[in-house]
Amino acid sequence: MGAGASMLASDMGLHDVLADAGWAPTLERVAAPDPSLGEVARTFDLLRAHAVAVRGAASRGAFPLVLAGGCISAAATIAGCGAHGVVWLDAHADYDTPENNLSGNLDVMALSIATGRAWQAAAATIPGFRAVREDAVALLYARDLADYQRDAVAASGIHTDAAALPLLGDDLYLHIDLDALDVSVGHANRYAARGGPSLEELLATIDATFACATVRAVALTAYEPEYDRGHRIGALAREIAAHVARRALTQRGTARGRS
Repeated sequence: MGAGASMLASDMGLHDVLADAGWAPTLERVAAPDPSLGEVARTFDLLRAHAVAVRGAASRGAFPLVLAGGCISAAATIAGCGAHGVVWLDAHADYDTPENNLSGNLDVMALSIATGRAWQAAAATIPGFRAVREDAVALLYARDLADYQRDAVAASGIHTDAAALPLLGDDLYLHIDLDALDVSVGHANRYAARGGPSLEELLATIDATFACATVRAVALTAYEPEYDRGHRIGALAREIAAHVARRALTQRGTARGRS
């Protein structure tokens, strides 16, 4: 999936659609950590550097559009952009903890880290990190869940209905795992699942998010080109990025109009 993030970042077509939407796109790559460190240490080293990069971009007046291999990047993006709420579009909940996880995959703990449910001490080392309240999170399109994962979400304060978007407050982070899209649209990665939205439905959810709050940053994650037959998802990622860029520019103009 890291290869997918790198491919999107290098896609001049994606840069072109951002420019056509009215932005002057610049690219900043977050350097990989010391490969001699263990997985957890490497992950949180990367998150610390990522948070600093996002904060720097926001302070320069840029709108952070993160292209990440893993959903675990979210905690750093939230810390860097100062978001207080989250809209999480994903086929999976990413709400595991080390205590209940069966896969050994850190990435499926991404939303748990963001909400302070897992890896609290390590997350506290991310500059600017503050856990997001569960009742300020909307998890939409999650469907490929084990029973224990479904039960954990049901027992939490997380919203699972788009009708809750206006309840999340202002200053949101919008997380778009590309496998949120239904497999009839394309296979974003090896974990793509049936029962998701069409592109039009996903774009409508993006619109609804921007309509109800200030969106501080957006991420496109979990693109695995090896599974993208016909490069359908890669092409759709451009459309999603362009849509986000237009909405972010409108948001900026509206904010200036109020000031």
